[in-house]
Amino acid sequence: MWQHPLTHGADLVLYSLTKYVGGHSDVVAGACLGSSHNVTQVATLRTFLGSILDPHSAWLLMRSLETLELRMQKSAANARAVADFLRNDPKIREALYLGHLDPASPAGVLFSRQCSAAGSTFSIRLRGGQSHAFQFLDALRVFTLAVSLGGTESLASHPASMTHADVAPERKAAYGIGDDLVRLSVGVEDPADLVNDVKAALAAVTL
Repeated sequence: MWQHPLTHGADLVLYSLTKYVGGHSDVVAGACLGSSHNVTQVATLRTFLGSILDPHSAWLLMRSLETLELRMQKSAANARAVADFLRNDPKIREALYLGHLDPASPAGVLFSRQCSAAGSTFSIRLRGGQSHAFQFLDALRVFTLAVSLGGTESLASHPASMTHADVAPERKAAYGIGDDLVRLSVGVEDPADLVNDVKAALAAVTL
């Protein structure tokens, strides 16, 4: 919803329908979008690869599309509330939230040109490194420790030791995936509950 690559010149766009479109952590699927000419070539190849979605998963996606806009608007608003709180906490070194970009910076200019909202997944860096990141994650109660994103539930993960555990240290460093990094995928819960959860978790972090 918040970005349309085809309007910026992309030939094909791949979506993980498992995430926001499915939105309920109960389906695994993907989609390919593009011109009729390009998609026909993909569909022809699919015939040989056999990558056909089963009927039940297709039905689940049709169900979820009915609430896609409502869910994404809610989770994006919740993410803004959580990010605004976290950016002002002394235990947070940096809140990597797109909505906080300086509009005049190169990244801010690019964001305003390509995106209509900041979405609901972002990362934070804790000042005390891995030990503080782990303390924060262990103390969360509303956020669940998991590596997915885009569902109705709020999730938190530690990329360096979870999704990117097998990536070489030098590559993680080049990508900014440090031991202090925590990724948050904000769901559709009450925003006050989410803010209070991260507030309590930060209180459990000992400097």
